Amino acid sequence: MEPFKKLTGLVAPVDRVNVDTDAIIPKQFLKRIERSGFGQFLFFEWRWDEKGNTIDEFSLNQPRYQGSSILISRANFGCGSSREHAPWAILDYGFQVVIAPSFADIFYNNCFKNGILPIRLSEEQVEDLFQRTAATEGYQLTVNLENKTITDNAGLEIAFDLDEHRRQFLLQGLDDIGLTLQHEDKISAYEASRVAY
Repeated sequence: MEPFKKLTGLVAPVDRVNVDTDAIIPKQFLKRIERSGFGQFLFFEWRWDEKGNTIDEFSLNQPRYQGSSILISRANFGCGSSREHAPWAILDYGFQVVIAPSFADIFYNNCFKNGILPIRLSEEQVEDLFQRTAATEGYQLTVNLENKTITDNAGLEIAFDLDEHRRQFLLQGLDDIGLTLQHEDKISAYEASRVAY
């Protein structure tokens, strides 16, 4: 994984509560074994109708939100089944940060394992971000993981909380395997000391 320290990016809204993992990446697209290629199917049933026509009202289909890297949504984002494909699709689409009042636990944990920063803010703070995004085309936020702040060019500054262990994972670009490999010399020494059977 790439280290995450600071990101300035365009904000895209998905103004719905209880966005479940089947809406994020529908089950018919879970046949791939690679982590890549899922972004094209993100929010598939909200982006296209049954005939394959674009649903223009959905935010991600609007030109003003193309190229967004920060997603804002409502409470209980990532609920439903525990599919790891959901963060894969979000990251592959281009989102590196997801901001919501709350997240489903498994989805929240899977974000960190895949290099996505999920940020919990209050309902009021998230509503303010929705209002700012709607009012300003090309609205951007700067998310600084080193000092745990979110800022914009209009004077907004929000501090967010994050478990220090998870923060270090992202800052160093580590997943569970990367963390284990930090002890590769000790693992190799142990394996070398064992008697072969």
